[in-house]
Amino acid sequence: MTRPVAFLSDFGFSVYVGVVKGVILSLCPGARIVDLTHMVTPFAVREGAWYLLSSYSYFPEGTIFLAVVDPGVGGPRQPLAIRTQRYYFVGPDNGLLFPAAEEDGIEEVFALHRHLGASRTFEARDVFAPAVARLARGELLTSLGRPTTIETRLRFHRRGREGEVVVIDSFGNIITNLHPLPGANCYRLRSATGVEITLPYYSTYPEAPKEELFLTTGSAGTLEIALREGRAADLLPLSPGTIVELVATNLLP
Repeated sequence: MTRPVAFLSDFGFSVYVGVVKGVILSLCPGARIVDLTHMVTPFAVREGAWYLLSSYSYFPEGTIFLAVVDPGVGGPRQPLAIRTQRYYFVGPDNGLLFPAAEEDGIEEVFALHRHLGASRTFEARDVFAPAVARLARGELLTSLGRPTTIETRLRFHRRGREGEVVVIDSFGNIITNLHPLPGANCYRLRSATGVEITLPYYSTYPEAPKEELFLTTGSAGTLEIALREGRAADLLPLSPGTIVELVATNLLP
């Protein structure tokens, strides 16, 4: 049985998604490909890295994650294939793969061969997709390239109760990488950009009054700012990468 493939990119609804999947299926007709998402904001490597980090563990062991958010395509960055304790990750060496791969435990890292004639603007098709197909067929990483080390090691900011906005999702929720505190029902938010606001905490959306910003625990297990049946991101000037502090006010001495 072939290994399953999960595909994440910033390609949106473009033809590029179908072409990459076509290459994989041409080389591995039995491949099972899941579209994780192709709606990553174009060029937003940190956003793609967060979606990959918060999603990969829900897939069966042996899944190959093809992740392509690659503003440096064709440049000096390496095309990588990584084997971790339970999974494989294929994509550019720009930080996109690193948080998920590091969390699962990196075992092997290889720089993929670029064959003569490969497009320098569409390496997802000509470099990554063939490597994914070969891994799906059961080939070893040693047949795909040469051993290397990861050069770009993206990490999300986290120090105590200080973290960052990692994603604005399609519902306008402002997602952070900070975990909730047991018993906290109110938090003070301060951002590096000057935003300061006190936010109540509700465990579900129906608990929150309409038209009131609040905090809840999202599906990734971290705090996110939400607005019931509305877009919190339209009301607060917080963008991905903004440093934020979230302190539970009802737990202060």
